[in-house]
Amino acid sequence: AGKHVPRAIFVDLEPTVIDEVRTGAYRQLFHPEQLISGKEDAANNFARGHYTIGKEIVDLCLDRIRKLADNCTGLQGFLVFNAVGGGTGSGLGSLLLERLSVDYGKKSKLGFTVYPSPQVSTSVVEPYNSVLSTHSLLEHTDVAVLLDN
Repeated sequence: AGKHVPRAIFVDLEPTVIDEVRTGAYRQLFHPEQLISGKEDAANNFARGHYTIGKEIVDLCLDRIRKLADNCTGLQGFLVFNAVGGGTGSGLGSLLLERLSVDYGKKSKLGFTVYPSPQVSTSVVEPYNSVLSTHSLLEHTDVAVLLDN
């Protein structure tokens, strides 16, 4: 029997958390191609995640998604997990949802989205990032499960 690995892609614009997965206890579970990280984060800025830094990495993400999707015998859709308080989750997350709609129009997209809570805020711009990403969430997901931090 072959080795079973999750059909999952992990993406972050900065390498710290993805590097923890690469070197952590579950490193054997994921193919290195499924762990995608950039060199600099979006600095809690939706625009950087969507239009500049995120735009540089989104094609690589979609290529890796395409490889996994091509190996499916009956692709049903996508589960997208992100938090929208920061620049990567809001900006790149929105861009990825938009591009998935273009590339896989009829496939279902379920979003599990963590919204920031005023009780646990790490940045004053979290509400702006959240509002800016909500449009893509509404337009490009079939089911949205909203969670608060």
